[in-house]
Amino acid sequence: MQGNGKLLSELELGAWRGMLRVHATLVRELDAELERTHRLSLSAYEVLLLLHEAPKRRLRMSELAESALLSLSGMTRLVDRLVRAGLVERERCADDGRVTYATPTREGSRVFRAARVTHLSGVRTRFLSRYSTLEVEALGTAWRRLDG
Repeated sequence: MQGNGKLLSELELGAWRGMLRVHATLVRELDAELERTHRLSLSAYEVLLLLHEAPKRRLRMSELAESALLSLSGMTRLVDRLVRAGLVERERCADDGRVTYATPTREGSRVFRAARVTHLSGVRTRFLSRYSTLEVEALGTAWRRLDG
């Protein structure tokens, strides 16, 4: 491996650009499918997913922003849209008035469950089905190496 600011080799450049291109394409296609089918962006789906996985199905706005890799202001705008759509509600912390939680509404849970079927099908069709089980395992190992 080359390092220290040197140009990337053809092999390295191909791997890097390929990952960027595939990521952008997959995100664009998965987002369009959710929008078309459920009128829900991929970012909104991710918020609903994070809330459904959270204890008591609620997260502080700061926790939600960190988990979704968004700025706090970006998450606030996204949650504002979800509140207006009736999919999420804000809940003040009884012990600390500075803390606000986001939690899914019943409609938000219904939309999430329907969107999850579409999203997971899209992930399987556009990504997972193109690899063997061993390749999926290798990809998971590679991503975990970069994530920690």
